[in-house]
Amino acid sequence: MAILFTFALGTAAGDLAAEQLSLGYWVSAVIFGRIIGAVAIAHYGLRLGAVLSFWIAYVLTRPLGASIGDYLSQSRDDGGLGLGTTGTSAVFLAAILALVVYLTVSRADLLGPAE
Repeated sequence: MAILFTFALGTAAGDLAAEQLSLGYWVSAVIFGRIIGAVAIAHYGLRLGAVLSFWIAYVLTRPLGASIGDYLSQSRDDGGLGLGTTGTSAVFLAAILALVVYLTVSRADLLGPAE
């Protein structure tokens, strides 16, 4: 239920910022990205609780993703890059695969031995 709730409201927030407030897709993505950055700063610098930090950042990833996805998929006339849904899906798939391959090969995501 929490995931469905955050997806619905997150997508609506991304569309609200980009379309109804006329900020555009790219500006909306930058705004949501900066808010996520502010949450990270609050967590690491101001000791905002881990659970609260996670949920705030998690909720904000949806409008960030929606804004980026809309920017890539929407026509140039509507302020996007005009890649369409198939092109946008291919871009996201390539990014995900590149990250998985990188982490698999580099093992950069693994923690050192427990002390």
